[in-house]
Amino acid sequence: MLVCAAGMSTSLLVTKMQKAAENEGLETDIFAVSATEADAKLEDSSKPVDVLLLGPQVRFMKGQFETKLAAKGIPVDVIDMKNYGTMNGEAVLKTALGLMN
Repeated sequence: MLVCAAGMSTSLLVTKMQKAAENEGLETDIFAVSATEADAKLEDSSKPVDVLLLGPQVRFMKGQFETKLAAKGIPVDVIDMKNYGTMNGEAVLKTALGLMN
């Protein structure tokens, strides 16, 4: 799950990450939500979250999400600013996969 201020700026990144996952033969469910929707999505048991990546513009929320998700074992990190700016879906996917392992 990717989280950004409005959930829109990460939409293109989601598409690029999905394409990178397809190229690797990985079956994924990558989606983006706004910061205000994140808590509801995390509580939705029909769509479990394995890793949460924050857009650079909401990096200040990292500690808050780490605290909330520690008991669930869901890793949280901030998307690298360069990878976010260049919409490098392959690099962001690798980051997510690395956090899951």
